Amino acid sequence: MKLRNLFLYFLVLPYFSFAQNNALPNAAELKLDLKKLDVLGSVLYIAAHPDDENTRLLSYLAKEKLVRTAYLSLTRGDGGQNLIGNEQSEELGLIRTQELLAARRTDGAIQFFTRANDFGFSKTADETFNIWNKKEILGDVVYIIRKFKPDVIITRFPNDARAGHGHHQASSILAQEAFKAAADSKQFTEQLKEVSIWQPKRILWNTYNFGSANTTANDQLKIDVGLFNNLLGKGYGEIAAESRSMHKSQGFGSARQRGSSIEYFSSWQGELPQKDLFEGIDLSWGRLQIKTDIAKDITSIQEKFNIEKPGLIVEDLIKLHQKIAALPDSFYKNVKLEEVKKLILNCSGTWLEAQAKQAFVAQNTPIEFNLSAVTQYPNVKITAFNQKTTDLNINQLYSAKNQTQINKITQPYWLVNQHPIGQYVLNKQADILQPDGPTAHAIQVTLSFNNYSLDYEIPVIYKYTDQVRGEVYQPLVIASPITINPEDKVLLFSNQDEKEIRVRLKSFKENLSGELIPELPKNWKISPAKQSFNFKNMGEELNLIFKVTPAAVDESVVLKFTAQIANETYQKAYHEIKYEHIPTISYFSEAELKLTKLDIKTTGNKRIGYINGAGDLIPESLKQIGYQVNILTEKEMLTGDLSAYDAIITGVRAFNTNEKLPFARQNLLKYIENGGTLLVQYNVNRPLLSTEIGPYPFNIARDRVTEENAKIFFLKPESKVLNYPNKLTAKDFDGWIQERGLYFADDADNRYEQPLGMNDTGEKQKSGALLVTAYGKGKFVYTGLSFFRELPAGVAGAYRLFVNLISK
Repeated sequence: MKLRNLFLYFLVLPYFSFAQNNALPNAAELKLDLKKLDVLGSVLYIAAHPDDENTRLLSYLAKEKLVRTAYLSLTRGDGGQNLIGNEQSEELGLIRTQELLAARRTDGAIQFFTRANDFGFSKTADETFNIWNKKEILGDVVYIIRKFKPDVIITRFPNDARAGHGHHQASSILAQEAFKAAADSKQFTEQLKEVSIWQPKRILWNTYNFGSANTTANDQLKIDVGLFNNLLGKGYGEIAAESRSMHKSQGFGSARQRGSSIEYFSSWQGELPQKDLFEGIDLSWGRLQIKTDIAKDITSIQEKFNIEKPGLIVEDLIKLHQKIAALPDSFYKNVKLEEVKKLILNCSGTWLEAQAKQAFVAQNTPIEFNLSAVTQYPNVKITAFNQKTTDLNINQLYSAKNQTQINKITQPYWLVNQHPIGQYVLNKQADILQPDGPTAHAIQVTLSFNNYSLDYEIPVIYKYTDQVRGEVYQPLVIASPITINPEDKVLLFSNQDEKEIRVRLKSFKENLSGELIPELPKNWKISPAKQSFNFKNMGEELNLIFKVTPAAVDESVVLKFTAQIANETYQKAYHEIKYEHIPTISYFSEAELKLTKLDIKTTGNKRIGYINGAGDLIPESLKQIGYQVNILTEKEMLTGDLSAYDAIITGVRAFNTNEKLPFARQNLLKYIENGGTLLVQYNVNRPLLSTEIGPYPFNIARDRVTEENAKIFFLKPESKVLNYPNKLTAKDFDGWIQERGLYFADDADNRYEQPLGMNDTGEKQKSGALLVTAYGKGKFVYTGLSFFRELPAGVAGAYRLFVNLISK
């Protein structure tokens, strides 16, 4: 598909996006699309993360002002926390990408991203740009502006400390610099082979008043976006809540707001309008500066539209399409041609779908799929697969079969290449036009309406019927012929004993035979040296076991697996993420795992009781070093005898998410008093289900240390938690990832020991990352240290400290 067509296809894909059904729009939605034909304008909203966008403003712009509206999120939210599962980093970014797309399907806007990776919280733009390659990410913003051609750019945040997050500041800085650079033919000249320069009319700041931050003022532009849309039967506050509630991994379920709601705007560059965002901008067909009566034709079509018989305007839409096609080439000519083409399809009641017979197929393997069509309009013909043209009879299902083979696996384009911490590595910049990447396969269908032919691109999908959810759509997956999934991502060795490594092979093709070959440094031993496999059927799985003996020295190495089939080698693991509010996510990684030999001592009976929070991998991590971890039931937590446990640990954000946990306070205090250890991992400071977390008072602040290599000060070097059973040194804080910790304690009772100090560059030292106190015969610990990231990553020093914290 050509670049121009690819972009337009993405913008106005008429009826199919991965919602839970593939339904044609209703009459109210058709009416809005007809009204939009008369509007030639666009706005680009820019911020840093999923959830930063103002969904009420986006829905107002898209469905009330009827301008092309887009949200550019610099990142995919990869560095945040997850309230619905234990996915982190790239996997969390995949989830939040789909949540943003679900939000855009609701509020009517378009979604864009740059190559920037959310590496976690940063405190300043300077810190952010030390990790991001500013020039490359600025280039992405410029590219989107030149391609989307917004009349107005709006930032969510200011470019200073008021933004509250270094990424937020950076998004405003990049937006303001891109505002000028996009119009400068001497900047990012390599883009001009694909795009042309573009100067938006103005760039504004959508100021706000929430929390303790009020950046609004009476002299700013004020717009009431809390209007009611009679066609949709909803106000924009209601639509915004539905959109925002799609951010389920962040726990952003929102109540529907009704009635007036004022948004405020100040100017960064360009004249601040007095009453409307688009003052001084011609949003009519007059902006093409040609003589045409197209606006009059559109008015006539709108007046003729019959909600019960939308097909009555199809012939008029065809004539309109012909008239627009005859105009001189321009950006809006192409945009409006696609919009009219979409309306012809939908007003004719023509439904199209291309469905694969199976959810998965191996690359370079024939795949069968079926094209289905139904129309409610007379004299429609269809041509597909280079077959003869066929009449579509009204309300009669048309079906045609075909097959193809695809040579590339379906991998999100930003995960194709290995990448540094700050950003993804793209093969071509144009990839960012598609927020979740291209579909596995799309077919071209030609429809003839009253002998007027139009081409449509239809993605090939897979759907199935769930007994509870009904019809469910998911993307078609093109896989490696064989995938290799080690059971663990990280395997720890605390001594010289050998361990088993389990590997699951899965066949995506019939009749596969070969050998699985492990690869390790020579000072590590693995047996057997290779194992044979033989698959007869597609979808078969085989579990193989290897035994590994670690090196004598403490080190981390990577164990790689290769499947050898004849003269071909395969080295991919397959991953699937499933949540009901988004389509099934599939991606591939290298078939490898990290092996770590570490010096660690453990004590006690090693029985751990775990109270679930928002989701983390701490239980699985502790099992790696010999602990038995039991997830506590509600009854055990509230009234059970907990004395059998060496320690009890609460999962991350447990006091934010576990509604029964506050009622377990007395049972947990009794457990500590009788000699147990309770370790509470970090919680955000609001909303808290209870502020009574420990035996003595302390608050949870927003303090954090984001530099993962920040120096650690041993404020209480004699503290038992720094010496037993593992004597810690500064070396134990080497190799931490993303951050030191977050949501540290503050205003702690003086009975708490605070053995560690740390700070980011240029800041005062903080001691609230770790609180420890004796209570009765036992011990209570609160820690904001990011063990939920460090242990799954196999950070040796984090394990040693964590074991100390839960040891008696």
